[in-house]
Amino acid sequence: MTALLFFFMLINFADKVVVGLAAQPIIADLKLSPEQFGLIGSSFFFLFAISAVVVGFITNRVQTRWTLLVMAIIWSVAQFPMVGMVSLEVLIACRIVLGAGEGPAGPTATHAIYKWFPDSLRGMPTAIIAQGSALGVIIAVPALNYIIVRYSWHWAFGALGIVGLLWAVAWLFLGREGTLVDPPVSDHGGHEHVPYRYLLTCPSIVAMCCAGFASYWGLALGLTWFTSYMVQGLGYSQQVGGNLTILPWIFGMFVVLGGGALSQRLKRSGASSRASRGVFASLTVILGGCLLPFVGIMPTPELKLATLVVGAAVGSTIYVVIPMIVSELTPQPQRAAMLAITTSVVTLAGVIAPLAMGAVVQNAVTPMLGYERGYVILGLLLLAGGLIGLLFIRPEADRKRLAAHAVALPPLQPARA
Repeated sequence: MTALLFFFMLINFADKVVVGLAAQPIIADLKLSPEQFGLIGSSFFFLFAISAVVVGFITNRVQTRWTLLVMAIIWSVAQFPMVGMVSLEVLIACRIVLGAGEGPAGPTATHAIYKWFPDSLRGMPTAIIAQGSALGVIIAVPALNYIIVRYSWHWAFGALGIVGLLWAVAWLFLGREGTLVDPPVSDHGGHEHVPYRYLLTCPSIVAMCCAGFASYWGLALGLTWFTSYMVQGLGYSQQVGGNLTILPWIFGMFVVLGGGALSQRLKRSGASSRASRGVFASLTVILGGCLLPFVGIMPTPELKLATLVVGAAVGSTIYVVIPMIVSELTPQPQRAAMLAITTSVVTLAGVIAPLAMGAVVQNAVTPMLGYERGYVILGLLLLAGGLIGLLFIRPEADRKRLAAHAVALPPLQPARA
């Protein structure tokens, strides 16, 4: 199940990165301005958060094996219109549909795997599934870039549609539902409900969303603008610049796997969740924020690239600890919805970041100056988000606070929305 969900997330992120990888050919073919291309990048996230929340509440009551299957089919079908000649409007429409299909992917996959592993053993499975995103880029980028250079950017979308359908067939025959039930957050027993107003205003969850929002701002820029910065800003060719796109994801893969393993080890050795999850992940976000403002003053393209890669990816451990903290604080009947809600808040950065970078690049004296100003903005966001996380992520204290608001439910009654 972990392997299937790993490949699920691999395809998910390959779908996300293809627009950024093909940025310069798309801009040239459709004669787009930086702001118009930024709109394409942001359009993917227009329904992303709404879909995540809606499907999250559905998944509180429907088996994850079915919601995951429907999502994979939607992704695949949304890619095929791009194989032919498309306009800006058609491309935006398809990206909106794709985003609606992919918005619930991360929280639903996480909810599904948590039905197989107890809290103390969730660090590595969470990291492995999260690494589907990194390997989705690492594996897909060379192949998609080859298709873009050798054939056209249109066929890169078609290839992703075919791969998505193949996964859907495999999941239909092999996917199963886990049976593990988490312990309750209070003494009421396994069937309980915490009103959402207390969950959504919980300091740990709010702070975690702030740190995650800042990190996702960087991820959205990587999906949309990284290749353009390599080609238009640093002067690499499409082939070289496209292949360099895998570097942040390679570095991020080691960060997430190492961070997930270390967090799990600390937790199992008796460290508090505040230390093993909150403090640890927040410090990595802060480190990224300290590095990124220096991208512009690096003297060579190679040093600019290295600073950007490390600064943007070093805080990726936050993506591992977010679902673990949500799971720790939320009754299991409400977990899918809360994972979806927190994901929707974090990924709102994806709506804003590509548009903001497009506006900064378009209004700068040179594209290079615009990109580097955009990365300074990212660094400041990471510093702010990491500090908020460091100060306010306190799962043990908040779990006690939430337990006081838990209400026992009859055994057969589902949690109220």
